[in-house]
Amino acid sequence: MPYSRKQADVISRADARWNILSGVVRSGKTFVSYDLILRRLVELPDGNRVMIGRTQQTLERNVLNPMRRRLGPYFVSVVNSKNTCRIAGKPFYVVGADNKEAVAKIQGLGLVYAYGDEITTWHPDVFQMLKSRLSDKGALFDGTCNPETPGHWLKKDILVRTDLDVKQWHFVIDDNPFLPPEYVGNLKKEYTGIFYQRYILGRWTVAEGAVYDMFDAAVHVAPTADRAYTRYGVSIDYGTQNPCVFLLWGLCEGVWYCVREYYYDGRKSQRQKTDSEYADDYQAFTGGLTVGNTVVDPSAASFIAELRKRGVRVQPADNDVLDGIRLVASLLSGGKIKINDCCAEYIKEFSAYVWDDRASQRGEDRPVKENDHCHDAARYWCYTMLKPGKQVKLVSRSQFGGKL
Repeated sequence: MPYSRKQADVISRADARWNILSGVVRSGKTFVSYDLILRRLVELPDGNRVMIGRTQQTLERNVLNPMRRRLGPYFVSVVNSKNTCRIAGKPFYVVGADNKEAVAKIQGLGLVYAYGDEITTWHPDVFQMLKSRLSDKGALFDGTCNPETPGHWLKKDILVRTDLDVKQWHFVIDDNPFLPPEYVGNLKKEYTGIFYQRYILGRWTVAEGAVYDMFDAAVHVAPTADRAYTRYGVSIDYGTQNPCVFLLWGLCEGVWYCVREYYYDGRKSQRQKTDSEYADDYQAFTGGLTVGNTVVDPSAASFIAELRKRGVRVQPADNDVLDGIRLVASLLSGGKIKINDCCAEYIKEFSAYVWDDRASQRGEDRPVKENDHCHDAARYWCYTMLKPGKQVKLVSRSQFGGKL
């Protein structure tokens, strides 16, 4: 298959000990890295090889499955019970690196080759151990990542070092000439602020100010009205002393509306509610009628059990904070979610939900853990139910009692 100019440069010059391809999604960096893996199988001597990603599941999704589709399942095997797969008949250890315990998985290995996916999502101790494991003659590393804050450990430890054998390539969305122009244009419209800087321009930018700086009440707040909603769901951020939030979502003409909210603050009320009381409130909130999916804070195990006992179809939320925020921001920018003006607490949180400056100084992206209860509930719904390929059960208007 043809290469872009940036991809061709990678193939011709990626001969350093550390070859890092950083930049935006869909820019072609991961695709060309597949061919780097094949090149290393030919050029490097036999020895231990490892493939490291955020988790084994992300490696399957980002690397192994695309390579199987391109080369065939015979050429790229499944990962076996010993966490090993074979590419062109040669074994690779497959390691997830999202926590410190993953250090033990590569400790003691002498490596001739390592491939890294989503490097910025790894626990830093895994990368530090990897440095000492690339000990065979001619050993090298190829890896890809998206940009993060300038204080990130990868930026400080590798990318800005002039005394190390490092080559890096910076990919932007326009480096991929094979993408449809309409798709690129839509992406550029959907991202704003920090997300535009990182995921369109590929810059290592500090997260500061409002998390959802693209929020505009004139655009994103809608009058509460009797719309022809065709799908419904509820998302819940559970709290006892902290506020407990229910958000009702309705789909109308391609836009998800936050139709109404329930907000109970046990601390302000000076009375905590039990799981049973919250479940009663949920049934009153939904009118006792069928809801397609109810997405709940995954830590609220006892409340989930109480809802299920009452016949509610519960989906524990996917609680990936940063990827969830990124998706919500994209949906807001693309006009795919709006908030009815009756949702006063949710609307109020937009001005107070900000990035944590102290976390940024440590090289981390993290919102301040305040004024976030409605935002957490909204993120649960969007990231659990509205990711590409996720289907939401259709619920008829009559099941929901007609007008909302």
